[in-house]
Amino acid sequence: MLKTNVYFVRHAHSTYTPDELGRPLSEQGFMDAQLVTDIFKSENVDFVISSPYKRAIQTVEGIANWIDKEIIIEDGFRERKLAEGSVVDFNEAITKVWENPDFAWEGGESNVDAQKRGGEITMKVLKNYEGKNVAIGTHGNIMVLIMNYFDAQYDFTFWKKLAMPDIYKLTFSERELIGVKRLWERGVHNG
Repeated sequence: MLKTNVYFVRHAHSTYTPDELGRPLSEQGFMDAQLVTDIFKSENVDFVISSPYKRAIQTVEGIANWIDKEIIIEDGFRERKLAEGSVVDFNEAITKVWENPDFAWEGGESNVDAQKRGGEITMKVLKNYEGKNVAIGTHGNIMVLIMNYFDAQYDFTFWKKLAMPDIYKLTFSERELIGVKRLWERGVHNG
């Protein structure tokens, strides 16, 4: 039975701008991205996939350089859209969508919709890269929604405890999640 390892890499700290697509990593984010690359030097990654957002790409590009492969951009791993434009109170807005999975703010995605998108692209990865090790540059909310798609214990409380960056190795046997291991601890390798 072939095992597939999917490494979800939540992007490192970014410099806030209203430009979701082009927001770059901060100075701290670039330093942490180097630590992320160092962790992956012993993980035998075959492919690197990323959300189209710059901060996600910049977090995993060192891994792609290390294995000498191009980053495959997959729109399905972009962050969930919370609302059209900015929200007045982010904590209130994010809490409401997690409390009611079908609720969406105007112009935003509900948990149900975002999870469906994330689940579908992850299933595609599991099919196309079976037996491989795949690093995926992504974002906190969509990452946890995908993890929750496979195991309900990964919920809003879990999301609130994520670091930035963060790395979770999900091991699958075909489409079944059989193991989850955190690999990030301020650069300490937990592999």
